[in-house]
Amino acid sequence: MEWTQSQPESARERLLINKRSASMKKERRGRLFIGTIASLIILVTTAITLFIFSKGLQTFVVDGVSPIKFLTGLEWSPRNEIFGALPFIFGSFAVTILAALVAAPLGIGAAIFMTEIAPAWGQKIMQPVIELLVGIPSVVYGFIGLTVLVPFIRDYIGGNGFGLLAGTVVLSVMILPTITSISVDAMTSLPKGLRESSYAVGATRWQTIRRILIPAATPVLMTAVVLGMARAFGEALAVQMVIGNSREIAGSLIESTSTLTTIVTLNMGHTTFGSLENNVLWSLCLILLIMSYVFIIILRYLSSRRKV
Repeated sequence: MEWTQSQPESARERLLINKRSASMKKERRGRLFIGTIASLIILVTTAITLFIFSKGLQTFVVDGVSPIKFLTGLEWSPRNEIFGALPFIFGSFAVTILAALVAAPLGIGAAIFMTEIAPAWGQKIMQPVIELLVGIPSVVYGFIGLTVLVPFIRDYIGGNGFGLLAGTVVLSVMILPTITSISVDAMTSLPKGLRESSYAVGATRWQTIRRILIPAATPVLMTAVVLGMARAFGEALAVQMVIGNSREIAGSLIESTSTLTTIVTLNMGHTTFGSLENNVLWSLCLILLIMSYVFIIILRYLSSRRKV
């Protein structure tokens, strides 16, 4: 009798053990799958980084180009084996900073309008516009700048139309959706108690926005600006079509210049792999990679501030 009573109990125990074993196997497979994907991403990122570093450093280690002359030189003449990258470094930073100075107030202002001033109909009108701007390819931005913006600058401002001003305007429009979208998320994620407490002590809506909401959302707003700058710094095609691609430092906004990305895209297809000029272009890519890591470090710092 005792044996017959223990038999169903042992069967239930075996069933529970089998279920636990099956769930543990599924969990292990899931962990293995996720771990494999994560390892693959890390491996690819590490491989790309090491490859660019190895190719970029050959200019200085193998070809004997002086890093100081390379970074501070003003002349770029591949035929004479003279490579001064300062004009392109300056062009990249100039057009990126100028685009951020234009797009940041517009994007943050649009986000404040959508979330605080006209939350009901503001998002219904502006959200589709922002999504449309995100989906437009960069070549379209460049073509519009080439056919509309460049002639306008040439006819009404001066110069030949190509230059920093045209590149700044095109990049500003391109990074505007990024800054606006993240800024909207930053403003909507703020606790409602901040607004209610401010209104309760008699503050106006503008005082609440300026003194309470914007300071509270500043780390995320700065993250939006840095992400926009990261995209602007790495943009190539749209800027190449409107900036003029001169190998000199622009003395004004209407003068032509080049960026790191434009000089690489213009010349990479005309060089032989392993040649001096090809290695120099990889060195420019190395500068771009280092700046990408700098932007990532800044973003990590802003994220840590947001958590505090």
